[in-house]
Amino acid sequence: MSEFIWPVRVYYEDTDNGGVVYYANYLKFMERARTEWLRSFGIEQDQLIAHEQVIFAVRSVKLDYLKPAKFNDLLQVSAQIIKCGGASIIFEQGISRDGEILCQAEIKIASLDAITLMPRPIPDVVKTILVEEKE
Repeated sequence: MSEFIWPVRVYYEDTDNGGVVYYANYLKFMERARTEWLRSFGIEQDQLIAHEQVIFAVRSVKLDYLKPAKFNDLLQVSAQIIKCGGASIIFEQGISRDGEILCQAEIKIASLDAITLMPRPIPDVVKTILVEEKE
């Protein structure tokens, strides 16, 4: 499947007192990229809740920090699906600066019923995108 890239600028609020990006903020940047990936196909998560009664939640994260990002860096956050199951999607994600990889992750997303929070199949509107991306 194709790789999606979303640019992120590092703001002062993203850094710790050492001037580097606070480690948890890399996960926020990756979350934004996954949201923008969906949005690039015209899918809004609030609409999935309203019309499909589905939410997506992070199930697991494997993350390697390789080099720090700093205040005012322009980063590229990538998201690429490596596996899609009936009720889950596994993304390979990375954050780079000027072509240099700063961190990389494998993130499993679960499709959940918005009321019961139990696993449920990925909505057809999202599955259609995944099938088209494979082709």
